Amino acid sequence: MKVIIPLAGLGKRMRPHTWSKPKPLLQVAGKPVLGHVLDKFLPIKPSEVIFITGWLGDQITDYVSANYDLPAHYVEQTELKGQAHAIYLAREFLSGPCIIVFVDTLFEADLTGLVESGLDGVLYVKEVPDPRRFGVVVEEAGRVTQLIEKPEDDTYRNVMVGLYYVREGLDLVRAIETLIKDNRQTKGEFYLADALQVMIEDGARFGTCQVGVWEDCGTPEALLHTNRYLLANGHAQAGEVSESVVIEPVYIAASAQIERSVVGPYVTVGANAHISNTVIRDAIVEEGASIRNMIVANALVGQNAQALGMTASLNIGDDVVVDMSSSAANDL
Repeated sequence: MKVIIPLAGLGKRMRPHTWSKPKPLLQVAGKPVLGHVLDKFLPIKPSEVIFITGWLGDQITDYVSANYDLPAHYVEQTELKGQAHAIYLAREFLSGPCIIVFVDTLFEADLTGLVESGLDGVLYVKEVPDPRRFGVVVEEAGRVTQLIEKPEDDTYRNVMVGLYYVREGLDLVRAIETLIKDNRQTKGEFYLADALQVMIEDGARFGTCQVGVWEDCGTPEALLHTNRYLLANGHAQAGEVSESVVIEPVYIAASAQIERSVVGPYVTVGANAHISNTVIRDAIVEEGASIRNMIVANALVGQNAQALGMTASLNIGDDVVVDMSSSAANDL
């Protein structure tokens, strides 16, 4: 089984953090989003993992090489023409069974038995009360007949979560070629769902599989929600603190320094971060960041950033300094 991971997007919804790192390397519950995604595939021992990179893609290569022993290929998407276009760039690697996953998608799902199912493809879905923001699946007698992007009502509630299986990757390549030849675009881009629809129209047999959990990492609010879920479900780690109170669940890196503070619940503190004289909850504090003399909630604090002396909800990127302590405020 091959795994294809498109991750070339600019991550605009996660600015300012994605000015200095690609979105898949944002931290959540103690490791980058990409690490959580890759961990899901280790049990099935993929024969190859194909990373379709873009903005700051060298950081992706460095992270994977340093942390995973995987047979990996890297393909660069220099023009952002959509999901299907990204996958098409990796066509030389796509023969045989393939799983495609978008790096925003953290999931709990059964990845076994796909080849034995005899289906040409499987779309992983989750039923939601209001599907109008998503792409939905229409099924008849257990087979997928149509994919609808952002439906107008809630007739069909199984939405695609960004995880797909195709029995023969070259069939998907041919469908994308048809998409591009016919210039069949959605909102100016070539979408994977449209390519899968081409396969269905050509007679491919697709089924669905419900995921037990679907967590998104595409916006600051979603990233914090996913951090809460992961910390409450097996990814917590309580590090050492000094004169402090920890309200679990939290993840505190072994090298982090916590002094005279109240930390938690739902706080991730990265390596070499320093928190002192602070009350903080529902937050992600990345490696090397420093927070002092603060009350903080609903916060994303980037790598090596500093926040001093305020009560706030923060969303500050790498290396930023925000100082509202009395001495600094008097200079304003």
